[in-house]
Amino acid sequence: METNPQRLTLPRPDDWHLHLRDGAILEAVAGHSAATFARAIIMPNLQPPVTTTALAAEYRERIRAALPAGSDFQPLMTLYLTDNTEPAEIDRAVDSGLVFAVKLYPAGATTHSDAGVTDLATLTPTLERMAERGLPLLIHGEVTDPAVDIFDREAVFIERVLTPLRTRVPALRIVLEHITTRQAAEWVRDADDGVAATITPQHLLHNRNDLLVGGIRPHRYCLPILKREEHRQAVVAAATSGSPKFFAGTDSAPHPRGAKESACGCAGIYSAPQALPLYAEAFEAAGALERLGDFVGGFGADFYRLPRNRETVELVREPWTAPTAYPAGEETIVPLRAGETLAWRVAGMSD
Repeated sequence: METNPQRLTLPRPDDWHLHLRDGAILEAVAGHSAATFARAIIMPNLQPPVTTTALAAEYRERIRAALPAGSDFQPLMTLYLTDNTEPAEIDRAVDSGLVFAVKLYPAGATTHSDAGVTDLATLTPTLERMAERGLPLLIHGEVTDPAVDIFDREAVFIERVLTPLRTRVPALRIVLEHITTRQAAEWVRDADDGVAATITPQHLLHNRNDLLVGGIRPHRYCLPILKREEHRQAVVAAATSGSPKFFAGTDSAPHPRGAKESACGCAGIYSAPQALPLYAEAFEAAGALERLGDFVGGFGADFYRLPRNRETVELVREPWTAPTAYPAGEETIVPLRAGETLAWRVAGMSD
């Protein structure tokens, strides 16, 4: 990566954790990711969820149809793990060449997770087949025990679920998604090379004060929820460490404005259009701009055993104002930092 105080030339980034939804929202947001990112791991938590390779192939075609004409964006599909996922489905997934991972949502953990796993121990044969075939398990790492404080659910998940899983199926390749705590950063750091983590812009830039002080800010509400400042600092340290275990996954998750600004607002932050400038802001604040290229355009591809992108993208230091909302059918979607001034702007791409 070439750097100077006013300009960055980066490898074209990939997004290793992306929600595109379906229908009118898919039509509205697909182009935002494709404008910057070359590839993305697509989350399967639709209604109904993408539980089979056949459903993943159908969803992939809907995504491709929603992209702007001439787009070379590559959706990398995933399956939604359920209590009934069989080893044979893992074989079909790998053999298809379309499915790159399986996603674990503990039942009830987040948006559209009601069909998620209730007892991971019963799926050992399926997880062992994933280990044999090299298909990663992507984990939403939170317990759903109502007795556990929402701010502690990630740390408790590591103790109760993740560490025993690693012992039970040690060859399974794991990505702990959207880490938010010191405990998660340290667990991934200290694990073997088969373990990695994605990190979002919001968990690098914001703590729980930004969600709650001065009034509830629904467009900063996500799960896992924003944590204390000490945890944000630990996640920043992991992201900017230069370790290949940590790479970009926006968890960009669009919801209609009314679904966010309601009596029971949906979890999810829409960051795709501004993600790269926001990552640059976080890395600059940490004095680590020289490590941004590998984080957004290298380490994830290496973990997924894919070639790094040859194209580059240029960021310039030029203040601009993020849109207040984006149209989505008859609704609008409010992005992270809506209406605020951002320091970095995507200026263009080259081969």
